Amino acid sequence: MGLSRKEQVFLAILGASGVSGLTALILLLVEATSVLLPTDIKFGIVFDAGSSHTSLFLYQWPADKENGTGVVSQALACQVEGPGISSYTSDPAQAGESLQGCLEEALVLIPEAQHRKTPMFLGATAGMRLLRQKNSSQARDIFAAVTQVLGRSPVDFWGAELLAGQDEGAFGWITVNYGLETLVKYSFTGEWIQPPEETLVGALDMGGASTQITFVPGGPILDKSTQADFRLYGSNYSVYTHSYLCFGRDQMLSRLLVGLVQSRPAALLRHPCYLSGYQTTLALAPLYESPCVHTTPPLSLPQNLTVEGTGNPGACVSAIRELFNFSSCQGQEDCAFDGIYQPPLQGKFYAFSNFYHTFHFLNLTSGQSLSTVNTTIWEFCQRPWKLVEASYPGQDRWLRDYCASGLYILILLHEGYRFSEETWPSLEFRKQAGGVDIGWTLGYMLNLTGMIPADAPAQLWAVSYGVWVAKVVFVVLTLVAVVGAALVQLFWLQD
Repeated sequence: MGLSRKEQVFLAILGASGVSGLTALILLLVEATSVLLPTDIKFGIVFDAGSSHTSLFLYQWPADKENGTGVVSQALACQVEGPGISSYTSDPAQAGESLQGCLEEALVLIPEAQHRKTPMFLGATAGMRLLRQKNSSQARDIFAAVTQVLGRSPVDFWGAELLAGQDEGAFGWITVNYGLETLVKYSFTGEWIQPPEETLVGALDMGGASTQITFVPGGPILDKSTQADFRLYGSNYSVYTHSYLCFGRDQMLSRLLVGLVQSRPAALLRHPCYLSGYQTTLALAPLYESPCVHTTPPLSLPQNLTVEGTGNPGACVSAIRELFNFSSCQGQEDCAFDGIYQPPLQGKFYAFSNFYHTFHFLNLTSGQSLSTVNTTIWEFCQRPWKLVEASYPGQDRWLRDYCASGLYILILLHEGYRFSEETWPSLEFRKQAGGVDIGWTLGYMLNLTGMIPADAPAQLWAVSYGVWVAKVVFVVLTLVAVVGAALVQLFWLQD
């Protein structure tokens, strides 16, 4: 006896529900894939307490790091109002309070839930190194005041301390090469790759009180005290680095002025590095207070000195050369000046900070030749002060010093570090590398993140949108078929 029409309908609905349900199950099991959710973003704050000013930098990086080092980007750069913290010897508490404004700007950008997990560090450079030499008690008071203010902030304050000159140079080198993607690079295949070592770039930094040179030489570093070693992105690096204290821009200008006073003690000083027509009155005593000055003022001079510019670049060069001891390295290929070991230059270099600011003003950051640079600076030094002052309104603070700074940089690079006419094109004067401000702070944060454990990214099962829609459709069809079969069984078959 065959099935009735009602029974055939019931079995057809039941079979459809089975097929639909099986299809939905296959889509669920076969098409589902394991995916990683976006990782949390971590933050870090670094204060760069230089000799002339303090800056705050806020950095961020994904919690799952590449080869043990965070992939760091700059989220904020904030310049603190006022001078460097070493200037607050008479009011140390104000050194700490001056940092509050920039810190509050940074905290707004960090989710409140991550405040306690955000490391913060203050590194003081050559200005505080000089103050410690001059008066260690005053230096301690300033560090204590800074620590008190930053210690009560909601973030994880790691401390305020003096950064060694070698670290300043090495971390600046890391910043340059990170920005240029010569340490690690994201390839078009979606992988992080290690560029060849030949692409690494040397770093030339100049602050107010010191200047640093750092690069990977072509051979072994013979003086191990000038070698810095670190590990980044799974690779080891060894660089030559040296910091010249008292050879920063501001200290050079002070030493230059003192040298002129000592050589020609008189109430009226004719300064060959100041433009002709420029005149000012300077207090004599503060010039001799720096630890970089190793002499006392002539007794015959008054407390205030009248200084008059003569705009003589030849005499200016002679006076600047007196700040160096070139004879101590005469005939030695691996020596720069003042008897300091330096292996032969290797590769390209980025010159930043005061190197860049001075040459940017002189319009010399476009790859000009050494002879063109020399001619341009000499021509500027010979221009009348009134003409230059009228051409650059609002820049009176630094205007008088660009002649001396330009010639000083030229002598330092050419006669000190030994960049020749042939190797000069390897120099680039830059403020940023790959959109990142150049300085030691980013390099420090990159090195710091190597000590923070990487968080494992969260994992979930996921499917594509099309598969998800198909799955929903088949689940709905299965439910409709099951309900239909039940209704047929309950009402129709029993009639």
